[in-house]
Amino acid sequence: MSPPPAASALDLIGRTPLVALDRAHPGPGRILAKAEFLQPGGSVKDRAARAILLAARSDGRLRPGAPVVEMTSGNMGAGLAVACAILGHPLVATMSAGNSPQRARMLEALGAEVVLVPQVDGAPGQVTGADVAAAAERARAIAAERGGFHVDQFHAAEGLRAHEQTTGPEIWEQSGGRVDAWVACVGTGATFLGVAAALRQRNPRLLCAAVEPSDCQPLAGQPVAKPRHLLQGTGYGLVPPHWDASLMDASIPVTDEEAEHWRRLLALREGLHVGFSAAANACAAAALLASGRLAPGAVVATILCDTGLKY
Repeated sequence: MSPPPAASALDLIGRTPLVALDRAHPGPGRILAKAEFLQPGGSVKDRAARAILLAARSDGRLRPGAPVVEMTSGNMGAGLAVACAILGHPLVATMSAGNSPQRARMLEALGAEVVLVPQVDGAPGQVTGADVAAAAERARAIAAERGGFHVDQFHAAEGLRAHEQTTGPEIWEQSGGRVDAWVACVGTGATFLGVAAALRQRNPRLLCAAVEPSDCQPLAGQPVAKPRHLLQGTGYGLVPPHWDASLMDASIPVTDEEAEHWRRLLALREGLHVGFSAAANACAAAALLASGRLAPGAVVATILCDTGLKY
């Protein structure tokens, strides 16, 4: 029997399928990737967006009809736009001018007001931590001016809990209870930490590896030599506020060239048109399987963060 119709787009968030990347990576081992680009907003950020807004409405931080304001590289903004459309809130998204123009157009198409913030030290297509800080400061100011709810995703614990309660358990169930390692890029850290916590509860020997842009590895304790890179929405050159180092066993660097190569590889061999951070995740998963740190036949889980249509 077919399931009943979803009540709204909010009910479409989550339960994304797990896909094997056997053509892009025939071995050793196997890469299983969560197809988060199939979310209504096109990315993994839909989960955190829904969780944060529902919690804020429940505890009174977000009043009925009040504006929602957030800094975004595009993905969180899209997730918030989906949720705001259903819940009846206007959305103001501040975004670094260095993010791809397609991201701003996507948010505007979903009804958001987009405020582009000039870059501090980045370049088009390459957003730095300073660029993000400038966009975040503008979001705080607009929220104060308009009496809106400032999402503040870097400090919102609800985003982390959403992945611990949904994404991680889904991966475990869909893999048949077989995951030997977890690999993911880090932006706010919510996806990496939430899934890592959930999978570690089920497999205490799980190896967790954060993916960082090459020469921009603060999680590995290295100085940032290259703040500009292609992995938008991740690798901001800082340690996220709620970072838990006990959940990271390794940091795997990925170069811009490797991300570009894997993005094309996933498109040509798997028919998956995804973004640069998703490609970096697949690249890092393959590197981990080839490193000898895992047993032969190991299974590595990762995230295909978003669709490539916004680049």
